[in-house]
Amino acid sequence: MPATEPIWEVAALVRAVGEALQDGFGAVTVRGELAGFTRAASGHSYFNLRAPEGEAGLRCAMFRRAASMLDFTPRDGQQVELRGRLAIYEPRGELQMIVEAMRPAGEGRLMEQFLRLKAKLQAEGLFDASRRRPVPAFVRRVAVVTSPAAAALHDVLSALARRAPQVEVILCPAAVQGAEAPAQLVRAIAAAGQIEGVELLIVCRGGGSLEDLWAFNDERVVRAIAASAVPVICGVGHETDTTLADFAADLRAPTPTAAAELAAPPREDCLRALQQLARRMQRRVHARLDGEAQRLDRAGLRLSRPADALHAQHRRLALLVQRHAGLPAARLAAERARLALFGARLAALDPQRVLARGYALLEDDHGRPLLSVDRVQAGASVGARLADGRLALQVTAVCPRPAQEKASPYNEPPSGR
Repeated sequence: MPATEPIWEVAALVRAVGEALQDGFGAVTVRGELAGFTRAASGHSYFNLRAPEGEAGLRCAMFRRAASMLDFTPRDGQQVELRGRLAIYEPRGELQMIVEAMRPAGEGRLMEQFLRLKAKLQAEGLFDASRRRPVPAFVRRVAVVTSPAAAALHDVLSALARRAPQVEVILCPAAVQGAEAPAQLVRAIAAAGQIEGVELLIVCRGGGSLEDLWAFNDERVVRAIAASAVPVICGVGHETDTTLADFAADLRAPTPTAAAELAAPPREDCLRALQQLARRMQRRVHARLDGEAQRLDRAGLRLSRPADALHAQHRRLALLVQRHAGLPAARLAAERARLALFGARLAALDPQRVLARGYALLEDDHGRPLLSVDRVQAGASVGARLADGRLALQVTAVCPRPAQEKASPYNEPPSGR
């Protein structure tokens, strides 16, 4: 060992290496898989970050302040992106990373796609509240689109069996994660709408990261939900998870269990409502029967005493006879005289009596009265109606009356002479 080579104290060497790391790298971002994630009582989190194939690993520490700002729950095996600084844990001389921020790997890229597609579909009106259909209040058959192996299916079946055992559930299986999931979901949604008697569709799966739920952000799935033949309740993920399928559905549920609860009211509530309706109908029927019974009683009373009605009519008839017999004889004679006067006046106006006094009524060949010589020409045929018949005449001459004679009514000869 050369005498001139400096000899480091362990603590000084470890500290120097740590300072060299910080100066050489500064703040770094690294991607990897979580392993051994634990959270201490102090609020600090400790875990390892591994390469996908396990060929390398990095110890990490995330102190309470940074850990409290996480908007998701880290879990082992999850791909994440970490931002922080490299350091040496001096008591053990181990390399570690002090993590200042963590997010699921690829979430930034996926969130960008999510927002871009959301804006596109929203501009088309696919998320408008006006196009959402009401969920039937009392369904008899429900279709569920999810994976047969998913816990979400168990949650839906358990909730419906507990709350509404009368509802029939039909499973339309489809993958809910992975590359094949969108196409299978589209087929299952379309098939569910064609099943006879299905009144409602539940599309559901359990919670997960944005990447895990990405099938429900696929444009094909969103459009299939919007085009569903029956109303759709979407129960994807946990309460904090949101997918584009939620916006396109007629009703969003925070969880699969909540979707089942929204699909059908509790059987006990339905039975209570039916009992209330039955009691209300019974009261109305009884009230109607009581009213009709009273009407029947009144009609029976009237029919049981027909003599009363007959006596009343006899009294009315006697009163009318009495009133008629009491008319004054003078009034009756006056009315008869007036009637005779009107008869004489009417007889005086009878045209036949005028003809009987020697007058005649001249008519043209169409039977119309001749009122002026201006309507007759020499040689014309006219008719003369007398009291006892009619004459056919021929005009030999027309002699209009002079103007001065027309002015004096005393010079007018009798009409028709």
